[in-house]
Amino acid sequence: MTNVILLGPPGAGKGTQAKTLADRTGLTHVASGDLFRAALREGTELGMLAKSYMDRGELVPDEVVIRMILERIQQPDCASGVIFDGFPRTQEQARALEVALADHNARIDAVLFLAVPQDVLLRRIAGRQTCRTCGAIFNIYYFPSHRPGICDACGGKLYQRSDDSIETAQHRLDVYFAQTMPLIEYYQRQGILHEIDGQREIALVTEAMLKALSPYLAPAQP
Repeated sequence: MTNVILLGPPGAGKGTQAKTLADRTGLTHVASGDLFRAALREGTELGMLAKSYMDRGELVPDEVVIRMILERIQQPDCASGVIFDGFPRTQEQARALEVALADHNARIDAVLFLAVPQDVLLRRIAGRQTCRTCGAIFNIYYFPSHRPGICDACGGKLYQRSDDSIETAQHRLDVYFAQTMPLIEYYQRQGILHEIDGQREIALVTEAMLKALSPYLAPAQP
């Protein structure tokens, strides 16, 4: 069983890479945000417990999140290993995850960190436009639509999400780096952090991540 953590700030392309890596390696993509949404939608015991904290405006305790993740990775499709996306976010969560995995004779084998300069991240986030009709995504800096404000795919109107403004994007990045830099250093000290240049083309980033993971994957894996 190979367990990988994928770290990356907003705008680094982490979600896209996580899905591609899962397809290429046979590991299962486990996104904490997806788990929360599914648990709340299905009204599971853990979902309702998490909801009770959120309804009070409180953070969901690490032990609840860990229980949710452990419940997920014990399912049959996780037998070969997992790519953790969105968790852990702090050093404390990382330690809690390690303890929980050790109880199941598992561990974190590698941590991939998508490194992208903040100015690039800001343009990626603040330049993003979404089609109201089909959901296609464009970027005014990197891949704009042929007609401003009009979707190339369906002709629908493009809009910018309220949380994609420059000010909000900068705040999201400030919070991320303040929260996550100690975690990056934590995994560096363990010798399992692999920094990946996230500025390159998507396919090149994927290949760099696969190369970093190759020592941890079974020989039969691509």
